[in-house]
Amino acid sequence: MKHITEQSIEEEGMQKDMQQEPQPEPTLTDESTVLQPSLFGTPAIIREPPNALETPFPPLVRTHPLTAQSSLAACVIPYQQELLLRGKSNYTVTCFLSDLKMFSDYMDHDTPVGRITKEHLADWLMNLKFGTKGQTSTPKKMPAPKTMSRRVTFLKNFFSWLAHEGVICEDPSASLVLERPLPPLPQLLFADEVQRLLDAASADARCHCLIYLILHTGLKKEEVMGLQVQHVDLSEPQAPTVTIHFAASTGKQHRERKLALPAQFTDIFKEYQRKYRITHEVFPCTDRNLNYILARAVKAANIKKRVTLQLLRDIFAVEQLRSGLPPESLREKLGLSDEAWLESREKYRRLAFPK
Repeated sequence: MKHITEQSIEEEGMQKDMQQEPQPEPTLTDESTVLQPSLFGTPAIIREPPNALETPFPPLVRTHPLTAQSSLAACVIPYQQELLLRGKSNYTVTCFLSDLKMFSDYMDHDTPVGRITKEHLADWLMNLKFGTKGQTSTPKKMPAPKTMSRRVTFLKNFFSWLAHEGVICEDPSASLVLERPLPPLPQLLFADEVQRLLDAASADARCHCLIYLILHTGLKKEEVMGLQVQHVDLSEPQAPTVTIHFAASTGKQHRERKLALPAQFTDIFKEYQRKYRITHEVFPCTDRNLNYILARAVKAANIKKRVTLQLLRDIFAVEQLRSGLPPESLREKLGLSDEAWLESREKYRRLAFPK
């Protein structure tokens, strides 16, 4: 299973979690017909598509219906399939399965899910945060607040799923409080600094296209890197658009979207296309090169603040909120999952409307 590396994970324990091997998937031929159980109901027959990479199904594995007496170990494959069916990214699936393994190691893999209480969950979280009483070895490094927050999110996701499916009568995670750490706010550019940056960028068609694009769409770096010329629609010069696509293997098709840009982008893109003769990728370079391109423009504009591609995305988000765009519409424009939006929403609210 391929995980997404855009989010940086500094905490050492999380790095070890991410190294866990994924669950094996069955080998299927183009003509295979697989019995896919709805995890708690009547099975259905699903035919494997001719090209599983282009039209993927979640892993199709035979499982028995779960009950309150089912062990934590028995929940792994059904939970994995549930996450994939709900469109979770490979990164999220990998993290949550890693957390499930850690929790199972703590509780014992054979523990029936119906016997797990909120006290067990609290004890596990305390053990992760502070270690076991009486330890004589060197204390382990305390997990980062963001890592602890994610593990609480996992518990609430996993046990609410079991409760919703009727496997357990009561959700032991319902009373857990999710305390998300507030990261330091970035220092945004003032309007005159943004204009200076655009003026400096206009000296190079590629730089101008890059900066203008992100300032008016809020694309992530990975989305910029994946943008193809065919995804840019200039058929209506006064209303150009870009469509964000994801490879089927990433599991992010639910984040695909079309974004409108100002009419000025049409001339900017055509000039870039003419000078650099791009035919396939819009930016046929490495993500590090994109950083260099931006850094040169920042230096030429004599801006002393730290300016990154992420900051340009933040500027876009804040301007959208200030213009009256509803938060949920902004989430869709940014292509954020529900989990990522919980943190980003508060950040953008604080930036757009400081007290």
